[in-house]
Amino acid sequence: MKIAVHRKEHFNAAHRLHNPAWTDEKNREIFGKCNNPNFHGHNYELVVKLQGSIDEETGYVYDMKQLKDLINEYVIRKFDHKNLNLDTDEFKNLNPTAENIAVVIWNILRKQIEEKYDLTVRLYETERNFVEYSGN
Repeated sequence: MKIAVHRKEHFNAAHRLHNPAWTDEKNREIFGKCNNPNFHGHNYELVVKLQGSIDEETGYVYDMKQLKDLINEYVIRKFDHKNLNLDTDEFKNLNPTAENIAVVIWNILRKQIEEKYDLTVRLYETERNFVEYSGN
């Protein structure tokens, strides 16, 4: 029997969507306002889902306090109130689209969470736009 647990967090960050291999015109055409040379920001909502078996001794799938602490230490501290393009190593050469941010967060957390748990990261860039990555 497997059950899923979810932890929701948020962080604020600025970014610019830009492909340096393209002309300025093509970047504006593809990314629109998100290509603003002065950057723009989002209030990201992050939902981390772990799926696994219930531990017979604790009754937990995963200790939610431990999950909260991992997310805060390895994700929130790294990205909150940062310019993703300028302030983080992860996006120096990677376009910080919602898709890429979700994959980066998944990779960071995967290193911290045992493989016996299925891990899914859902990232809301806006209330209506979100992405989800499960490592596949």
